[in-house]
Amino acid sequence: MAAEGSDSEDLNTNGLMEAPSAPEAMEAVHLPTEKEEASEENGGGGASEAPEAAAVTAYNMPLAENEEEEDGEFPADFDRLWKLAHDNPQDFSSWTDLLQYCEQESHMTASRRALVAFLARYPLCYGYWKKFADLERRAGYTNKAQEVCVQGLKAIPLSVDLWIHYINLLLGTLNMNLPESSQRIRSAFEEAVAAAGLDFHSDRLWELYIEWEKEQGDMKAATGVYDRVLRVPTQLYSSHYEKFKTHLNAHAPKDVLSAVEYEGLLEESKQSHKTEKSELAEGEEELPPGEEKEPTEEELIPKMRELLLARREKVYRDLEGEVRKRWNFEEAIKRPYFHVKPLDRTQLRAWHSYLDWELTELGGGGEKEVKTETEPEAMEGQEEKQKESKEGSKSSGIVAGGDQRVRILFERCLIACALYEEFWTKYVHYLEPQSLDEARGVFRRACEIHLAHKHTMHLQWATFEERHGDLTEARRVLEALETSVPGLAMVRLRRAGLERRAGRLDESEALLRDAVAQAKETPHLHAFYSIKLARLLLKLCKNPSKARGVLQEALEISPDDGKLHLNLLELEVSGDPRGSAEGVQQCVTRALAAPLSPQTKILFSQRGLQYAEDYGTSVHSVLTVYEEHQKLLKELGNKKRVAENGDSEDPEKMSKGEDGSAVPAPPQAPPTMPHVPMMTPPPPMMGGDMSAAHAGYGGYGSWHQQPQYGGYGGYQQAWNYNQGYYPPS
Repeated sequence: MAAEGSDSEDLNTNGLMEAPSAPEAMEAVHLPTEKEEASEENGGGGASEAPEAAAVTAYNMPLAENEEEEDGEFPADFDRLWKLAHDNPQDFSSWTDLLQYCEQESHMTASRRALVAFLARYPLCYGYWKKFADLERRAGYTNKAQEVCVQGLKAIPLSVDLWIHYINLLLGTLNMNLPESSQRIRSAFEEAVAAAGLDFHSDRLWELYIEWEKEQGDMKAATGVYDRVLRVPTQLYSSHYEKFKTHLNAHAPKDVLSAVEYEGLLEESKQSHKTEKSELAEGEEELPPGEEKEPTEEELIPKMRELLLARREKVYRDLEGEVRKRWNFEEAIKRPYFHVKPLDRTQLRAWHSYLDWELTELGGGGEKEVKTETEPEAMEGQEEKQKESKEGSKSSGIVAGGDQRVRILFERCLIACALYEEFWTKYVHYLEPQSLDEARGVFRRACEIHLAHKHTMHLQWATFEERHGDLTEARRVLEALETSVPGLAMVRLRRAGLERRAGRLDESEALLRDAVAQAKETPHLHAFYSIKLARLLLKLCKNPSKARGVLQEALEISPDDGKLHLNLLELEVSGDPRGSAEGVQQCVTRALAAPLSPQTKILFSQRGLQYAEDYGTSVHSVLTVYEEHQKLLKELGNKKRVAENGDSEDPEKMSKGEDGSAVPAPPQAPPTMPHVPMMTPPPPMMGGDMSAAHAGYGGYGSWHQQPQYGGYGGYQQAWNYNQGYYPPS
């Protein structure tokens, strides 16, 4: 596995980054006033794949008491680089150029301002949090340096490197002669292992904690930390165990064990000594009571160490089993950090497989199928082994499965895969049955930081809030999305749909009317919203006159939009036949006069004839419409044939004879109209959603395209109205 840290100090270096995790925020830290230099482990600058227009969170570094802004004037190129970074905040290189320039100029105020703005947009870059803290520390602002670390750990509590940097900063600035300083350091270690101690690569943090306890001379506390890390599956688990054995052998049991464990171990050693002695003394004469010699504690030390290591050996074997189960998954993850380059499919599959397996270990967790590369033969007997391993892990207290490990793995995944929506969605699905607030928090992190311009994630969030009854929050999410990513039709439709489902038809109508008004400069979008508004007015508001007015107004802007004509025609057709005949004919006449294609005009003429045939009050009116239709067919048919055939002497229309000479190609017969029964129903317009293929607000890429009217290209009349009709005898 790749290491989490880097040793580079260049601000423009592509380094490592981590995403925030779910553990609760750190409590406020009381900052000391000393200004001593820290002896810390410097880390590399983290370059990040820019989260898409991440929300700028308020992060203000307050000034210390009696402190004023130093270095009044900014360097010469600062304003230019600052403008480049803010004009295109997704361009990570523009930010690194700005930061590097500020560092080269050694301008404290410029560097601070650039880092604050950068970390507000890219809070995942733990390397830059470390550099910011170092900048404040070198300037003598110890309080600010510690505050920077605290802010960074609130953003990325799973970062082992940043925890180590923060603890080293405390070690270098606190007065260790004060009793409260040791307690402060120990509290920081406890917060660190609580937040990041279950990470598979948290070994350096545990080792630092153990070494610090040893430096304090508290061997019992060091043993306690060893016991804790030996119950956590980590990469260097065997190294921890070897160091633990060395630790036990180098000190007397009384110095490294708690009083309770030592007394129990001492009693067990005495009993074991008696048993061994009695077995060796079989057949010999027993000594009188009172003359038996009890072994001293020093004599029992070897036995105590033997029993103690036997206990820990059982724990170690169980831990080893848990590590082995995870080792192949960990080895498959080649980039556990966040980087500017996207992950390949193999890495994405590796994370999916690891998560599915951990969820299965938990007992399903909503994931029923685990995809692995294991051969079928290798699966034989695994279920029995896993059952035994689980029972052993429970008895030894191994922190292997359970909800906590699943969450840590999700958080690790969201470090490397922060820009992939499917992992955020997977995490939400896991948390939602347990806590709506935690699931909501994941949505907030995804939408406000990492996927600020991924509208689909925001739409999922709005649906989540609406499904759980928080309509106010759903409205806020959609409004914020429309503000940050204006012009998305699906967002406006989702807002209108939310109000409609809430029973607020007036609000839904107002949203669509506003969209219609804003789209007047874009005819195809104006037509789209007009059709949606007309359907709402007709079907739900039961106001056909308003719907008619909307469509007619839209036709004034887009007279060549066939969909508008069709929807208006269907509105008229759906009305009372006794009063709709005139409106239908007016609609047909308007369509025939519009700059529509011949096929579309034939469709409208055919539809008008069908309506007259079905609902006409006199045969003369039907004949009039029929004659107009035939005239249109003849007129448009001739135009179509001329356009298709062109000049018969056109060289491109010539074909070669048997002797190779060019001869005119035979004229092609005009295309015949397919037979369509007279009563074939037309495609639904106002009665059904023309965009049904795009249901679910998923896509509107082809809504503006002209429909295909081939199915209604030819109209077969039931009989010739110019001839007599005689029923069969």
